[in-house]
Amino acid sequence: MIKVNCDYNIREDIGFILEAEKMNSIEFSKMTKVSRVTLDAIEKRGNARDDVCEKVYSFIYESKYRINSVKEELLKEKFQNVLFHGSKNGLFEITIEGSRENCDFGKGFYLGETYHQALSFVCEKDRSSVYSFKYSLEGLKIKRFDCDLEWMLAICYYRGTLGNYSSSRIVKNIINDIEMADVIIAPIADNKMFYVMAQFTEGEVNADAALHSLSASKLGLQFVFRTEKALQKLIPIEKYYISNPEREDCRKSLVERSYEIDTKLRLAKREFRNGLYIEELLK
Repeated sequence: MIKVNCDYNIREDIGFILEAEKMNSIEFSKMTKVSRVTLDAIEKRGNARDDVCEKVYSFIYESKYRINSVKEELLKEKFQNVLFHGSKNGLFEITIEGSRENCDFGKGFYLGETYHQALSFVCEKDRSSVYSFKYSLEGLKIKRFDCDLEWMLAICYYRGTLGNYSSSRIVKNIINDIEMADVIIAPIADNKMFYVMAQFTEGEVNADAALHSLSASKLGLQFVFRTEKALQKLIPIEKYYISNPEREDCRKSLVERSYEIDTKLRLAKREFRNGLYIEELLK
């Protein structure tokens, strides 16, 4: 278990916008409708209520400052190894036992390479936020996947859609490798991608069509820290407030992306008609 005690850096973020926009606190108060008393309290304490955060960060976002995603670039320049996690209800501590079993690779703490990856998984939830972490893989056993059949079978196994194919020797070997690992590094699969995988396990599309369709998503890699030993290699850095305008932009981009995956699947079905189906691969 590790404790997560980082918070929004709202004091520093207000200082940035005042300098960038060349405005004083009186002007900022008028623009955001945050009282001078509240701004003074933020300067002293370094934190604020969520309704105040919404006013501040909405103003920053609508002023065309993508402060959260730019921080990602700066953090990676400073620490190199940085990952991001989207939380629907906030993080206070992280344990392996407290995680869900029906995720892509079973129980574990899931992180992505970029801020936007993490944001895309929680933007629908009003009180969600994103966290950044420094990490090290030194001394850990790593299992890596590409966007290939092994990756797709592993996710379908843990999400419970393989049925009788779960006892296949091929599947058992893959799962054994995963269970022996401290960290899994693999392409991200969101619910839209899992819809395509489910069509494969139900025998509606062949493996080639499914994989070529999934390769269109390009969500990047996920890092799954599966053991307590692995969790000790994580150090929390910062918590990021997601304003309503940023959430809305993220939702729009996800809708566009879903159209792309649908189109790619239809084209892949036509182009790769002669691929092998699940019953042929795992017979």
